[in-house]
Amino acid sequence: MNEYLELTLDLIGTFVFALTGALVAVRNRLDIFGTLVLACATGLGGGMVRDVLLGDVPPAGLTDWRYLLAATLAGVATFYWHRLVARWENIILTLDAAGLALFCVTGAVLASEAGLGIVPSALLGMISGIGGGMIRDILANRVPVVLEAGTGWYAVPALAGAALAAIGNQYEWPTVLVLVPGMVVCFGWRVVAMRRGWAPMPARGL
Repeated sequence: MNEYLELTLDLIGTFVFALTGALVAVRNRLDIFGTLVLACATGLGGGMVRDVLLGDVPPAGLTDWRYLLAATLAGVATFYWHRLVARWENIILTLDAAGLALFCVTGAVLASEAGLGIVPSALLGMISGIGGGMIRDILANRVPVVLEAGTGWYAVPALAGAALAAIGNQYEWPTVLVLVPGMVVCFGWRVVAMRRGWAPMPARGL
């Protein structure tokens, strides 16, 4: 994948995820420092986990100032204009789905280019997509969204999108065919699940 395209997709995903983290912080009445911590953890967490697992250390989130800037801008904007941002929550949730699609696909492609097979690449792509949100929810002392039964599908669309990207990259398809189908599947599945209230079936009590 083109290096410039990879960076652009990563920065967009980082900013969008950081917005969701900052919103959670503001709603928990954290101060500006706490908001920035949660925004950065959410925006950078998935990518950093991905880089560490691939042995690309130190992670780009720590060595490239643009990642930290994207997350910081999202945190500051949400803290000072949180009422305006909150009005756009539906839009932000849609953007979160877009961020999920971006991260799961780029994570899978990077894993595939590092020499991993289709299955581990797909799994790493999924982790890239859901990692930041899980860190956010743990820091906010709540059950991670990805583990809740009533919040709609999250990890499964990420895994599906990552799998398509991993397959495409493995068979050396053109860049567009590697990136677009996985993003469309992940984003579309996640948005439809949110709109229709789909949820995995919860475990029955014994």
